[in-house]
Amino acid sequence: MRAVIATGAGGPEVLQVTDVPDPRPAPDEVVVRVAAAGVNFIDTYRRRGIYRMRFPHVVGSEGAGEVVETGSDVTTLAPGDRVAWSSAPGSYAELVAVREADTLPVPAGVDDATAAALPMQGMTAHYLVASTFTLAAGHDVLLHAGAGGVGLLVTQLAAARGARVVSTVGSADKEHLARAAGAADVVRYRELSDLGTELPALVRDLTGGRGVDVVYDGVGKDTFDASLASLARRGTLVLFGASSGQVPPVDLQRLNAAGSLYVTRPTLGDYTATRDELLWRATELFDAVVAGALDVRVGATFPLADAADAHRALEGRATTGKVLLLP
Repeated sequence: MRAVIATGAGGPEVLQVTDVPDPRPAPDEVVVRVAAAGVNFIDTYRRRGIYRMRFPHVVGSEGAGEVVETGSDVTTLAPGDRVAWSSAPGSYAELVAVREADTLPVPAGVDDATAAALPMQGMTAHYLVASTFTLAAGHDVLLHAGAGGVGLLVTQLAAARGARVVSTVGSADKEHLARAAGAADVVRYRELSDLGTELPALVRDLTGGRGVDVVYDGVGKDTFDASLASLARRGTLVLFGASSGQVPPVDLQRLNAAGSLYVTRPTLGDYTATRDELLWRATELFDAVVAGALDVRVGATFPLADAADAHRALEGRATTGKVLLLP
């Protein structure tokens, strides 16, 4: 089969398409023919060596497709079943082995592209609004990168819970997408000369001087200071990504001085730690798609051979919604 290999730690140029042996399922695995693979920032962190990885390795961990072979211990799946997943190493490929326990059944009303686009970003959005900081009517939210894949989903889920979303975006086109998803207010951060002071001032103007209850920040280094300064007393900063770089060490006394703030750095694995929790999040998301209550935007698709270009587009913030590879 064809697969995308990261030959070593580095930029997108280290990604190469090559032929590798077809996977065989372990007893608790299924082999899936990949219809679409999700491209995520975590793939770029692994490619760059920010997260420790063995090289070479087949890139990717998310996708959707059809089961073609099952392991001897598999009891709930059969060839022909459609599944999605968020945590199967080697998903930038024509075939991938996925643990039965990590598969997500795909309903008939969900197409392959949507099924591949939803697991990682959708379940991330779900745990952010439902678990890390449980949103309810009356909460004020600051959301960075509101036109990105996670951002558009967080906005819809937050608005459905009655929260007010203030979204930051980089352009007029992205502002339109954020507002269409349900953002009450949108700030184009590129029009600010000093993000660290001007954004918190705007946020406080929009919240009667109070600040927001929670900031969902997947950008990291470039936005961290502005995020802290935008919080209300006892507010929570949820740092769930670092697309601009890792946040340097923080003096915890800053949290005291700014109003007894909370900061957390969650990860999807800890919010899908059991099969029941995984299926709860996935089922709510797929049900919302089927009901027409959740729009999953696929912003760009690339052939498997152009995985390096997909990474360049994602890291250059040139995309909206989800980026997919099509084998």
